[in-house]
Amino acid sequence: MVGTDRVEIRTLKVGRFCVVDDEAYKILSISTSKPGKHGSAKARISLESIFTGKKISHVGSVTDSINVPMIEKGTATVTHMDGNEVHAMNDRDYSMMILPMPSSAVGMTIEAGQKIMWQEALGRYIIIRDH
Repeated sequence: MVGTDRVEIRTLKVGRFCVVDDEAYKILSISTSKPGKHGSAKARISLESIFTGKKISHVGSVTDSINVPMIEKGTATVTHMDGNEVHAMNDRDYSMMILPMPSSAVGMTIEAGQKIMWQEALGRYIIIRDH
């Protein structure tokens, strides 16, 4: 999968990210069991989607491989808003970006001329904070 790296489940940590069913998730908790008489140790991972907030759990052997997304973060200056789209100029290379308006904009005030922090994973963007 483009934009990801493969790691063993045993190397994952709480607060990091992984990919399940082509969706990027943040790891909320990890619990492992001991290996049994005829099987290997299992890991149960509680996950929350970074784009939708949907919570799921994933169970797999600790030796199984799982995709980890390449996450990019940056800041941008809002130029204007058009419906549910936020048009902003990336502060790193001055390119124009079109970001979706966050659905959970509780406490966020996004206005023209204001700085925002964005995050990109698997080709999808989200506004994670206003300044």
